[in-house]
Amino acid sequence: MAEKKVTWLELFYDLLFVAAVSKATHVLLHAEHGIIPMEYLFKFILIFVPIWWGWVGQTLFINRFGQDTFIQRILIILQLFFVLIMTASLSPDFDQYYIPFFIGYIGSRALTAIQYFWAHRAKAAHQQVTASYLGKHFLFGILISTFSLFFDSWIRYAILYLGIAVDIVLPLIGRRHLVKTPINTHHLFERFALFTLILLGESVISILAVLQFNNWEMSSVLFIVFTALLVIAMWWQYFDNIETKVSKDIQTAGQTIIYGHLFVYLSLSMIAASIQLLYLEQLDYSFMLIFVFGSVLLYFLSTSLVFHRYRHKHLRLKPYHWAVFVGIIACFITFDLIYHVPSYAIVGEIMVFFVAYAKLTA
Repeated sequence: MAEKKVTWLELFYDLLFVAAVSKATHVLLHAEHGIIPMEYLFKFILIFVPIWWGWVGQTLFINRFGQDTFIQRILIILQLFFVLIMTASLSPDFDQYYIPFFIGYIGSRALTAIQYFWAHRAKAAHQQVTASYLGKHFLFGILISTFSLFFDSWIRYAILYLGIAVDIVLPLIGRRHLVKTPINTHHLFERFALFTLILLGESVISILAVLQFNNWEMSSVLFIVFTALLVIAMWWQYFDNIETKVSKDIQTAGQTIIYGHLFVYLSLSMIAASIQLLYLEQLDYSFMLIFVFGSVLLYFLSTSLVFHRYRHKHLRLKPYHWAVFVGIIACFITFDLIYHVPSYAIVGEIMVFFVAYAKLTA
């Protein structure tokens, strides 16, 4: 497979999503009466999914058809303006910012569809099939979402996200069209790894937020040290797998990488929020344990799924590995429910898990 390098324009494109991811993550910091209300957990997902899918749409186009031409640069730059509008309108108060959010998201998706139609003109027959399928069906999702403008209340959002859901599901249904133009695995892993760095950056920001509140007691020092080691272990585990443990020559539609990373990214945002919530002790103890270790479990399962197919066969996790890691999380939760432990000890347990996970897989 020919090597495809990430361009500077792609990296510049990613910069806009730093703010978007940060806004989504901060929705999880709305703790009330010792819990994160279901309303905010739901809004976090509703905000995060369009961010992820908007980024994925442009990334996959460049992966399959991207060329650093003048026309494509102009289309991506135009898309940046719509992403800016979408990012500026991200808020738990959906009603107040609905129109700019709609314009930003639909505008960016429409430009991606246009790029597919433009690529269709100058590609080989098998590439034309893929470009035509994606371009037409993305427009179908956009059309459904556009009908949301004629409604209000919850119906508006149901129609909007129905269009987004159709947009997301159609590539899965039409996999037979996509395998005719397989993804460039090396480039795709590199792009998703760069977005993972953005999410890890949210954890670093959480550490800085903790430092601002730090009174330098021993418990605070231990919390910061354990958190720093936790982030390093997460980085080590993920990027060592990307660099040395997966095969970049496997040619597929890339859907395990694409859809699996949604859950990787959700869990990374949840872990970043957990760091601040643990330090501030704003959550009920039992809820905190469920949220924190649930985030860790989601990360473990999603990264294991993403890497499993692409990992060299002799390096793939065996069923007993999965059982051991899930068992470690279960043991920590059970112990913490029996014995009330301080926040720094919980972070220490998570750190131990990720060090073990990195040691075994990296």
